[in-house]
Amino acid sequence: MAKTSILETADEAVAGIEDGSTVLVGGFGLAGMPFDLIDALIRQGAKDLTIVANNAGNGEVGLAALLKAGRVRKVLCSFPRQVDSYVFDELYRAGEIELEVVPQGNLAERMRAAGAGIGAFFCPTAVGTPLVEGKEQRTIDGRDYVLEYPIKGDYALIAAHTADRLGNLVYRKTARNFGPVMATAATTTIAQVSNVVPTGELDPEAVVTPSIYVDRVVQVEARHYTVQGAR
Repeated sequence: MAKTSILETADEAVAGIEDGSTVLVGGFGLAGMPFDLIDALIRQGAKDLTIVANNAGNGEVGLAALLKAGRVRKVLCSFPRQVDSYVFDELYRAGEIELEVVPQGNLAERMRAAGAGIGAFFCPTAVGTPLVEGKEQRTIDGRDYVLEYPIKGDYALIAAHTADRLGNLVYRKTARNFGPVMATAATTTIAQVSNVVPTGELDPEAVVTPSIYVDRVVQVEARHYTVQGAR
């Protein structure tokens, strides 16, 4: 089992992310988004990325800033459009970015399946909509289902509240959204945290993401972002 690296800076944490990587990005809107890691990824310069996230960015911070920098080729998400998604809207309307819409429950389950080693699963969500075009469908006990495949990431960028020196993670309230499932679905998981504590200080019963799923941890200063809405 590889040891989790506790790094000094976010730039060190994202070093080595290659062009063309699939990157899972935690967050539900602004809650739980790994802003420091995304900012470092922009500085790092990786491009032609496929981003998997709940939505396609807010305002011009975080994920939206990565899109605005022209580093993203494709987005897989549940909610590509909201009042403050104007960066994505402009790129998509200009044909400069691809989009795959995935229902939110399917998004989470497809990543969970990747982490659990499940090859595929049948799900009723989206049956009868354009989202299932080209996918295998089957009727089971009188109900229609569609075959869904796992979503795997080369990297996951997530935010947690506290890590210990081994890399075990705990989260704060709703910031625990997609981070835990993304950590299991990526080859390399990178976490930004507000605190790093000595091994043994975390209650084992409170650990959400065990260190076996975490490769790199960086402590960053907590920052709060607000978005004023569409321009």
